[in-house]
Amino acid sequence: MKETELYNLWLENVKDPELKAELESIGDDTEAVKDRFYKDLEFGTGGLRGVIGAGTNRMNIYTVKRATQGFADYLNQEYKNPSAAISYDSRNKSDVFAKAVAEVLSANGIKVHIYSELMPTPCLSFAVRNLKCQGGIMVTASHNPAKYNGYKVYGEDGCQITLRGAQIILDRINSLDMFNDVKSADFDEELAKGNINYIGQDVIESFYQHVLAEGINTDLCASSGLKVVYTPLNGTGNKPVREILKRIGITDVTVVKEQENPDGNFTTCPYPNPEIREALEVGLRYCNEVKPDLLLATDPDCDRVGIAVPDGDNYALFTGNEVGAMLLEYICTQRIKKGTMPEKPIAVKTIVTTDMVNAIGKEYGVEIIDVLTGFKFIGEQILLLEQKGEQDRYIFGFEESYGYLSGGYVRDKDAVNASMLICEMAAYYRTQGITLIQARENLYKKYGMFYQTLYSFTFEGESGMIKMDSIMTGLRDNPPASVGGLKVVRFDDYKTSVSKDISNGKETEITLPKSNVLAFFLEGGSKAIVRPSGTEPKIKIYFTAKAPTRAEAEVLEKKLHDDFAESFK
Repeated sequence: MKETELYNLWLENVKDPELKAELESIGDDTEAVKDRFYKDLEFGTGGLRGVIGAGTNRMNIYTVKRATQGFADYLNQEYKNPSAAISYDSRNKSDVFAKAVAEVLSANGIKVHIYSELMPTPCLSFAVRNLKCQGGIMVTASHNPAKYNGYKVYGEDGCQITLRGAQIILDRINSLDMFNDVKSADFDEELAKGNINYIGQDVIESFYQHVLAEGINTDLCASSGLKVVYTPLNGTGNKPVREILKRIGITDVTVVKEQENPDGNFTTCPYPNPEIREALEVGLRYCNEVKPDLLLATDPDCDRVGIAVPDGDNYALFTGNEVGAMLLEYICTQRIKKGTMPEKPIAVKTIVTTDMVNAIGKEYGVEIIDVLTGFKFIGEQILLLEQKGEQDRYIFGFEESYGYLSGGYVRDKDAVNASMLICEMAAYYRTQGITLIQARENLYKKYGMFYQTLYSFTFEGESGMIKMDSIMTGLRDNPPASVGGLKVVRFDDYKTSVSKDISNGKETEITLPKSNVLAFFLEGGSKAIVRPSGTEPKIKIYFTAKAPTRAEAEVLEKKLHDDFAESFK
């Protein structure tokens, strides 16, 4: 069906006054109509994400309900009398979409457990497991700008849905008519009948207890004198993070007032992503006044956390790779010291995460498992251990995009857990007379300089998608012989599952699931990994510059970036 036909169909069927008004306002704008209807909002491996608004290529109650009907069909196909948990963040329409999800699931005979207020992503994962649900949905667009929303779909293990499950759901969604094939019930009526239930405080308290159980030196926190500035970036972390810090004895916490309460417009942080400095600017202004030991920032759904620490008269932002490596070093040294390190310990990281982890693993006898990008693949490794009765072997998992988890009680990254560990680590080092800046430098002195950066190249609209495909195809079919003046010594294509040694042409199989990812391993230990985002119209490039010093690594990294950027024009 053409865009204009879909537009007229929506104009005829949409009842929501806000969406109706939007449709009427673009009637004479061909490009606006095309952008909203040239494709369906894609149900990717983790769920939905897109700009809020009217149309098949937007997040609205109709696209949400259609996708949820597909999920409901999947649950009823796979399970007898299934149940599902729902949570949502502070984004615009998140509560509306969560309610719509509950109405569709309940109408399909699925028992619904929903939080009575916004709660973090890890709390959704925990609820799925704690309440023995067969599925879950977290309404969030994570750290995207305010115009976005979305939702993540979870399986019965509390991990994001498997590739098999996602494909079944997608096939079902594609067979559904937006306006005629979706079942929906009245939320309040289903609540009165007991088909929809609010998740109780007992579940939240159990989550807290599991987070606290991951502490190693929490007894030192109260007397450490650690001073913290915290911003939840107008998201879900405000209550749980502050509660956990209070319980471990960190009470000198200054909260950034402008970003304390829920605000889906993210007025003071248009890009609420703790990976970028802009999101932390207000918090950094507080730091200039409060002079804390640590600035802590969690993203809107509180599954990622970023930090800044004093560095002379300024505050330095740490990367996710640096924080993850520091946490792994801290966990290893302290658990060995306390005699709590399991036999044959395992840590899990994604393929784009720092290779310093491998050196740390070698130092402490920890097996390092590499998985594809996406925390659900880390969660799957925990499940595999659990199925063998070896869950205790898992000590830590993280990805470079500021996601960390030290326990198996949830199966997604948890910024509540990570905030506690970061503060505990900072408190411990403080009692040893070591700043986090010094701790980071000690790590580089011990294991070498691994300088990692991430760049995103955006390609909006239909033409952008075509351009992205063209770039990936070009790199796959004609891989460069060198990058930034360094020879490519190995080329891995995760889509074809082939790893090729350039020196002798030998090919070996990559045993990870197929994915549209290309990795270029360079002489001297540097590398570049390229992949399209699964949730945004972007191609991401992850660079690792390996050099004796940071200054040399930064020069090399610029050469790598400039070389690749040229091919993206």
